[in-house]
Amino acid sequence: MTDAPLPTVRLKPKAHLRSLRGHPWVYSNEVEMDATAKALPRGTLVQVVSAEGRTVDHGWFNPSTLIAVRRLEVGEPAPGEGFFRERLEQAAALRGRFFEEPWWRWIHAEADGLPGLVIDRFGPVAVLQANSAGADRATDRIAQAITALAPEITTVIARNDTGARALEGLEPEVRVLAGECDGPIEVRENGAVYYADPREGQKTGWFYDHRANRRLIREAAKGGAVLDLYGYAGAFAVQAALGGAERVISVDRSERALELAARAAVKNGVDGRIAFERADVFQVLEAAEPASFDLVIADPPAFAKSRKDLPQALKGYRKLARLAARAAKPGGLLFIASCSHAVDAASFQAETARGVHEAGRRGKIVARGQADRDHPEHPHLPESGYLKSLLFALM
Repeated sequence: MTDAPLPTVRLKPKAHLRSLRGHPWVYSNEVEMDATAKALPRGTLVQVVSAEGRTVDHGWFNPSTLIAVRRLEVGEPAPGEGFFRERLEQAAALRGRFFEEPWWRWIHAEADGLPGLVIDRFGPVAVLQANSAGADRATDRIAQAITALAPEITTVIARNDTGARALEGLEPEVRVLAGECDGPIEVRENGAVYYADPREGQKTGWFYDHRANRRLIREAAKGGAVLDLYGYAGAFAVQAALGGAERVISVDRSERALELAARAAVKNGVDGRIAFERADVFQVLEAAEPASFDLVIADPPAFAKSRKDLPQALKGYRKLARLAARAAKPGGLLFIASCSHAVDAASFQAETARGVHEAGRRGKIVARGQADRDHPEHPHLPESGYLKSLLFALM
């Protein structure tokens, strides 16, 4: 990325050991935060050295945050001009082993060696989110690398409006970096076509992480009545209908999301079997007739943004499981998920199982889910394995 000498960030004695064991972050209390280091602009590419002066790695430095260095995991020498293209190419090659079409999560932050950066590809459109100061400083170069590597991509959008940016001292912004975008774009997944709004929808406009779980729902929905909670743009609902569900009710609070979902239902020829309802999920469940559905799907937004939210989040998952299980028929199924990285899998299972029990139901777990293969986990960063789901068979 540069041929000029890089600023040096020196670690405290023994603070390099976690990096040597593979962890991608260096915390601020591990850095000799002298006046020179404090004066470096957010997102500066630096050389990280041990207390003895030996190079540990190179990374993006932010003197104002708990995570001071996000390692690029290149060691020596410093990353060169083709760095971004190389990382993009490696990530695309991995996805190409599993997916036939380029509709996938292209870059999954630290796991793909570009810390704090997310890129979702929608055929000819790429949507990126720079959630670290280093990725933010490099946004234009990353966009250039995208179009150089994949000229068929005509539109690149920076959807930089996440809450994580505030922690890095970054302002929110949404801008088109290349091409143009004047409305919803097509999403292809599991043999269906959907619509996403990359400028106004949640995250990048779509959630590829549940692709495999939606295939599971397609298998499980045959011949039954389905309640789809937090339906967003209709991904689970359409798959359930394509799988043979006789009746699907999809609930979400966003009118815009439901408009996109209804459009997808028409596109896939299942609009006659899906009803869309704008409402609060818990109000719908409180009012629902007990034992009304053969399959209930509950895929809520993150209940816990951080560890301090954990106790309340676990109560929320328990309540959701209780009410959703109550709405399912004996012999029916409950699919429930959590995208909260602060909620570990064991606690999620314990609380949802408790909720099922409080509904007066006996359940058994017939499937567990996680993010699909275009969302790899960094092996030394448990936070990157954020998604977990359970499919209960209810008695």
